[in-house]
Amino acid sequence: MEFRVLKYFLMVAREENITKAAALLHLTQPTLSRQLMQLEAELGVKLFHRSKHSIILTEDGMLLKRRAQEIVSLSDKTVQELSHKEDVLSGEIAIGCGETKNMLFLSEQIKKFRQKYPLVQFSIHSAIADDIKERIEKGILDIGLLMEPVDVGKYEFIRMPQKEKWGILVRKDSELAAKESINPKDLTNVPLIMVKRELVKSELASWFGDYYEGLQIAATYNLILNAASMVERGVGVVLCFDLGATFYEDLCFIPLAPTLETGSVLVWKKNQTLGSATSQFMRYLKNAF
Repeated sequence: MEFRVLKYFLMVAREENITKAAALLHLTQPTLSRQLMQLEAELGVKLFHRSKHSIILTEDGMLLKRRAQEIVSLSDKTVQELSHKEDVLSGEIAIGCGETKNMLFLSEQIKKFRQKYPLVQFSIHSAIADDIKERIEKGILDIGLLMEPVDVGKYEFIRMPQKEKWGILVRKDSELAAKESINPKDLTNVPLIMVKRELVKSELASWFGDYYEGLQIAATYNLILNAASMVERGVGVVLCFDLGATFYEDLCFIPLAPTLETGSVLVWKKNQTLGSATSQFMRYLKNAF
């Protein structure tokens, strides 16, 4: 399976049209079609559902698309790490980040670091901790900003300075919006939008105590923007961190009582040789703390 053909495959998967993809790749349509058929024969699976006007991925095609994206991303990252000039620090630092106020602190350090090393670029991937850890293991990400609880046994880590405070995001016209704080009983018989991570659910279950089993879970989420949209449309209220300004004017944040707080850590793999830019950035961060 050639790397070049994987790029062809990704272009066709994106465009869903052989003619458009061939034009973008500067290939003839028959040549591109032949390459795709050879790839299918090599893998022994059907990658596309073909029609006169479009070409759609099969389930096997969708799996290959995910893997091909990871391979191409890792290849591009490796080229960037190896092509930096010896006398000038450059390259890309890939960071996976959860939704946390500590991103403000990290952003400030990124700004200061780039003032000193302007040729260094940062690639930010927003996701939950489990996804970020998987990408670190595959070498796609260099560093992860992870929300606790998280197993850091495989990682070097720096604990971030700020704790995240839990609460609910609710419409301003809700009866709950008049409260200064929210206790477990307040959320019984209220449709809730809950986080997906099982470890975090366990933390929340401890806070709810006996009320947890009777909760009405309307939906789950991994990133807050879509959850906020559901709150705005009246699906329910979302359990989340206080991230400051809300995404919608008609929503407000109310903290939990008793207070529930969560820490976060910046992690990278133990015993891993980091690129020069990443190594320099980690030294800079340690000094910043």
